[in-house]
Amino acid sequence: MEIEKKTSFLRLLWHNYKKNKLAVIGLGIILAFIILAVFAGLIAPEGINEQKTGERLLPPSSQYWLGTDDFGRDILSRILHGARLSLTVGFVAVIGSVIVGTLLGVIAGYYGKWIDALISRGFDILLAFPSILLAIAIVAVLGPSLQNALLAIAIINVPTFGRIVRSKVLGLKEEDYVEAARSIGMKNSRIIIYHILPNSMAPIIVQATLCVATAILEAAALGFLGLGAQAPDPEWGRMLSDSRTYLQQAPWTVFFPGIAIMLTVLGFNLIGDGLRDALDPKMKE
Repeated sequence: MEIEKKTSFLRLLWHNYKKNKLAVIGLGIILAFIILAVFAGLIAPEGINEQKTGERLLPPSSQYWLGTDDFGRDILSRILHGARLSLTVGFVAVIGSVIVGTLLGVIAGYYGKWIDALISRGFDILLAFPSILLAIAIVAVLGPSLQNALLAIAIINVPTFGRIVRSKVLGLKEEDYVEAARSIGMKNSRIIIYHILPNSMAPIIVQATLCVATAILEAAALGFLGLGAQAPDPEWGRMLSDSRTYLQQAPWTVFFPGIAIMLTVLGFNLIGDGLRDALDPKMKE
């Protein structure tokens, strides 16, 4: 019975989602990047660090579809492998933010009082700083690396999920079915797991999708500043940083990694908009 309910929910979700043509296009873009990232080792025509000094800064051609960089490395191969890094950072950082932010938001919203005040003030402190500056500060303390950049991105997104979940829980805990669960002696932990969390998932899913796009942009920004992925990793932001010197001489070295970032972020934003409308059709009206 439970499986049938989940299946019918997914069918209804897809039925509402596919009404938004742009959202379907966004899903196609992201699925394409995921497939390219998974099979990058098979698709990439060259090794990501295979240097050919005699073929430096070559424009796009039949041999090198997207040209070569200042070390003679194939840009297409590096972009394909860079998709793995960028998508991994986006997904892993957001999953960490969702877990920690949801946990803190549920505790703050459900139990209230001094716990709510303490957690909420923590959120306010983190939100008082521009996100990218806070990420830069965290990485500067921990040291430049892709792992530390991932951790920093996860930390700065925790308050976003925490506040969304807290506001949702504040309304849900006053619902009749929650009061009924309390009246029959159900423990708070079971109420949270079986009643509060399932009814809080819609805004979390939408925000998580949008935050993946933000996380990829933040990882690219940190990589561009030299605080994220380090050479010779083919992370898109790092590729932009390494190529900015050759912007006028070889613009394709900057253009194609930039296009990859733009399409990925656009795809996730379109998916987020589509999920928002699909999960809550009233918002579209």
